[in-house]
Amino acid sequence: MSETTPAAKYDAALAAEIEARWQDFWEDHGTFEAPNPVGPLAGEAGLVERPKKFVMDMFPYPSGAGLHVGHPLGFIATDVYARYQRMTGHNVLHTLGFDAFGLPAEQYAVQTGTHPRTTTLENIGNMRRQLRRLGLGHDKRRSISTIDPDYYRWTQWIFLQIFNSWYDPRAGKARPIDTLVEQFATGARPVPGGRDWSALSAAEKADLLGEYRLAYASEAPVNWCPGLGTVLANEEVTADGRSERGNFPVFKAKLRQWMMRITAYSDRLIDDLELLDWPEAIKLQQRNWIGRSEGARVDFAVDGRDEKITVFTTRPDTLFGATYMVLAPEHELVDRIVPAAWPEGTKDAWTGGHADPAAAVAAYRREAAAKSDVERQSEGRQKTGVFTGSWAVNPVNGERVPVFVADYVLMGYGTGAIMAVPAQDQRDWEFATVFDLPIVRTVQPSEGFDGEAYTGDGPAINSANDEIDINGMGVAEAKRTVIEYLERRGIGEGTVNYKLRDWLFSRQRYWGEPFPIVYDEDGVAHPLPDSMLPVELPEIEDYSPRTFDPDDADTSPETPLSRNEEWVTVELDLGDGPKKYRRETNTMPNWAGSCWYYLRYADPSNASAVVDPENEAYWMGPREGMPAGGVDLYVGGAEHAVLHLLYARFWHKVLHDLGHVSSSEPFHKLYNQGMIQAFVYRDARGFPVPAAEVEERDGTYWYEGEQVKRELGKMGKSLKNSVTPDEICAEYGADTLRLYEMAMGPLDVSRPWDTRAVVGSYRFLQRLWRNVVDEATGEVTVTDDAPDEETLRALHKTIDGMRTDMENLRFNTAIAKATELNNHLTKLPAVPRPVAEQLVKLVAPLAPHIADELWNRLGHTGSLAHADFPVADPALARDETVTCVVQIKGKVKARLEVAPDIADDELEKAALAEPVVQTALGGAGIRKVIVRAPKLVNIVPA
Repeated sequence: MSETTPAAKYDAALAAEIEARWQDFWEDHGTFEAPNPVGPLAGEAGLVERPKKFVMDMFPYPSGAGLHVGHPLGFIATDVYARYQRMTGHNVLHTLGFDAFGLPAEQYAVQTGTHPRTTTLENIGNMRRQLRRLGLGHDKRRSISTIDPDYYRWTQWIFLQIFNSWYDPRAGKARPIDTLVEQFATGARPVPGGRDWSALSAAEKADLLGEYRLAYASEAPVNWCPGLGTVLANEEVTADGRSERGNFPVFKAKLRQWMMRITAYSDRLIDDLELLDWPEAIKLQQRNWIGRSEGARVDFAVDGRDEKITVFTTRPDTLFGATYMVLAPEHELVDRIVPAAWPEGTKDAWTGGHADPAAAVAAYRREAAAKSDVERQSEGRQKTGVFTGSWAVNPVNGERVPVFVADYVLMGYGTGAIMAVPAQDQRDWEFATVFDLPIVRTVQPSEGFDGEAYTGDGPAINSANDEIDINGMGVAEAKRTVIEYLERRGIGEGTVNYKLRDWLFSRQRYWGEPFPIVYDEDGVAHPLPDSMLPVELPEIEDYSPRTFDPDDADTSPETPLSRNEEWVTVELDLGDGPKKYRRETNTMPNWAGSCWYYLRYADPSNASAVVDPENEAYWMGPREGMPAGGVDLYVGGAEHAVLHLLYARFWHKVLHDLGHVSSSEPFHKLYNQGMIQAFVYRDARGFPVPAAEVEERDGTYWYEGEQVKRELGKMGKSLKNSVTPDEICAEYGADTLRLYEMAMGPLDVSRPWDTRAVVGSYRFLQRLWRNVVDEATGEVTVTDDAPDEETLRALHKTIDGMRTDMENLRFNTAIAKATELNNHLTKLPAVPRPVAEQLVKLVAPLAPHIADELWNRLGHTGSLAHADFPVADPALARDETVTCVVQIKGKVKARLEVAPDIADDELEKAALAEPVVQTALGGAGIRKVIVRAPKLVNIVPA
């Protein structure tokens, strides 16, 4: 056998040469550039007239650690899908930008003094290099970065649209704040207190409008994280009261912060989920996070005082079982109802070991302030609390019930107070057990129930007074009856409540978008005009946040921006002459830039608008089957269910209400890819050891002579099990990596990485190469002979199956079909040219470099990126015959080869005429024949 020519044998060296050359070709020829209808990116009318697809990945953060092989899974999947859509005649918008305002860059800046922009740009450059090597077909003209002032100018502009808006319940949408001012000015909407709008001072007007604005500043309890030097939204705090990023302790503190009134959109955010093609699990998470619940507000009079405690309950039918009440530690009533001394007979367990109620409550409040909302709500935690010294009166039975302060009740949900029904709520049961409180069942448990709190349905019991008797009623009827009673008595009303809180929107950090807000000498906030945008980040010498004692209400964190006095204090003319103002020194959270980046992808170089209406309508507008419009396909991790996805939906709806976009939802179809996991090897101490250096011996694993334990986990640098795409590309080529990641299993299922298995995808490509190219000479070996019928049928079955698989993101089964056809061709003396060319096209979305190379070696020019994806001949894609199973009494008696389109009656006759079937029946009559053409006949004898 002659020695092979290195340039003709498909190996890592040839793959690298081919891939680099085709990546240059695609970039030089703008292969993946998608034209817009109008503007700087407008292109050929023919392309714009094609059906379009907007395919997106979730915004990546440019980490200094670079990519491991788990990161590109979604990027490769969207690239395969986008390439397939181009080949089926679509104008495809597919690009990738960077969510670059991240905490890691700022923390590195604090440690080293290196400007966050410097490290971030270095990381972006490295990530772009790694992604380019994978052959991703991105329109690079559309790539953006959130740290670019030309980009965050529009983030600031959107903030101002939200700031200058209010939610009009009558219209059911956001409207400009000027329309609210007009209502106050004309008297159409009364000014609280009965004063005229014109009589209010500028500060009073600002305060009043702040109660309506969709973006407003408010002093409220927040999650303060000294370790990060910033406040965090509830969604960014773990169940054990630590920061999601960095795992730092989180405390409660009261600070003045910017908020977004996302709660105004609660109903729309829930209801419009029905318009979206999203995984049901993600929809459920959003519904649960928003937490819409119907119930009643009920007033409990405080015994011996003029005060009343209002609670919200979803179970007004259980009012007769309310045996105590709880106020959140922050509740304003606490100070007003605490007496000077403990009432006679107060149990020692209720006092917290203090001689008087004021001392007990103050001490407990200090403890509660050190805990985050998430920690306070965590299940299984020992319930704590203290008696206020006051009693309330149950409005349906007149019973006196003690009022406690306890941290498992949050000020942010409902009214910050609960009526506790321990028999029907497990948390209340646990509290009642600790504090020796009565437990009265008001719902009859199901038969055999031997648990504690019963939360299921059942008839009401122990629930009657002189005016109302709900005993025996089901839950729904009992609720209605009690609500009618409360409303008739004027002590409550039916209402709807939500768990969702307004979005905490400011951070005490340097590395974020500055707010386009300045304050005058009276502290009134003024939005900057568009002409003054962007407000760029100034240079500072010290990036470190300075924390404060969360127990000291008179102190506040010092933000890094506040240290640049020249930037903070400015003289501006905002329309009434030059005046001195102070800039806002908080920055926006990193979620801000990722709330709207898809809009900028659609029109990245527009200097006069966030997005041109015509371009937005083209890429995202409502269309058949997509009444809310949005991105056609959005691929990313399920962990963003109640952060990015909820925030982006809110921003988009505001922009829609104000007429800036035609779509009412940002993302029509959401797909959550699984995770590529990796084996972690731990030594006897439990510490990870380098996975690449572990040796396997008879099913056990050894590192440096010691046995180690293997477990499946995440892939990451800290676990010493990272595999970089650069490593795999160097050893096998990018097409092999792409093919392996898509072949590992269903895209939405997590799967373990196995470097040894990569060779299977490599061999597929080598066989594909050999089916077209002679490894010894480099000559094309295909024949011009017509393919035989078996080969034709194999080809068209593959085409038919792969089109369905590619359309539905089933890339693993598409690859299996291509592999089967590829293997069939290896058995032929020579591969027919028409079949070889079709197979190369089929593989092109998955392994684009080798496909383009083979296409050109077959005598064509250019890239397959916009070639037509093969179309199957239905007659050839269909099996000539199908095996039909004939059963008698459920047992298989015969198998028939029949036409796939055989009719039921024809199949029944053939089955009954089969000699084996006649023998098995033995002359018995037939009661019934069940036919499922073409695959099953089931005969039931008489």
